[in-house]
Amino acid sequence: MDITKKIYAKAKSNPKTIVLPEYKDNRVIEAARFIQKEGIAKVILLSEDKILPQEKEKYIQEFYEMRKSKGLDLDTARKTLEDPLYYAAMMTRFGEADGFVAGASHTTSDVARAAIHCLGMNERINIACSCFIMDVPNCAYGENGTFIFADCGIVPEPNPRQLACISLAAAELATKVLDFIPRIALLSYSTHGSAKGKYVEEIIEALKLLREMAPGIIADGEIQVDAAIVPEVAQIKYPDSVLAGKANILIFPNLEAGNISYKLVQRLAGARATGPLILGLNKPCSDLSRGCSAEDVVNCVAATAIRAQ
Repeated sequence: MDITKKIYAKAKSNPKTIVLPEYKDNRVIEAARFIQKEGIAKVILLSEDKILPQEKEKYIQEFYEMRKSKGLDLDTARKTLEDPLYYAAMMTRFGEADGFVAGASHTTSDVARAAIHCLGMNERINIACSCFIMDVPNCAYGENGTFIFADCGIVPEPNPRQLACISLAAAELATKVLDFIPRIALLSYSTHGSAKGKYVEEIIEALKLLREMAPGIIADGEIQVDAAIVPEVAQIKYPDSVLAGKANILIFPNLEAGNISYKLVQRLAGARATGPLILGLNKPCSDLSRGCSAEDVVNCVAATAIRAQ
């Protein structure tokens, strides 16, 4: 079955409520109609008539209490909750929605900031990060052409512990949403000592920390991408790798590498990119590319709904 159909079917099996704050965007409106028609999720298009004064006041007070230690005053809290992104995020915090999806007309930093401030960090992961589900047509690599790329949207220069946490969060998403056994490659310009440098040492440290956090996880690094995903190359460059050229989760050493890579694969290989799905928070949410299609919105809603199940 096509991976998108599998995601839709899994979302339909236990429909969750997802709020969409960008109710004026035609792509979001079209996506909401399709989602409701297909029963993928229960969607709330957060138009002005759905923003209730009593609820809003509750959210303002809660947001103020959460952020006053950071210097936030009540007037600023009121102004902040004028933004539908924050209203949607607070709905999710209070359980009045199971997740939210935005970004068609907001930047990633806008969406991530609202999510982090309102939903809070998962203490075990302890970092907000993101990933894309990449579905590459006519591709034998990964999981029949499906990969998770992380982080491609939030953390500019992850340190070793952050790389380990990003890897763990991506692995948990692979298991929950895609039913994959995670096989994680921490990518580098070096494969097990073929080159030296500060960045190589950081990836070696990240792998060590990841294995301490999740003993038994299938992961390797530092490793070049061809050795990570092509079995024939893996046999030449590092035949003892536990990945054996079959990685389905690619962890990039920094945001530049991740962002450039996902866009190259999307545009040159015609891959379907779902995300960025925001990871490491207490409740699920997803960002969207501002260049997204209505189908991209549907895919992000479906993946977010599964994470809320």
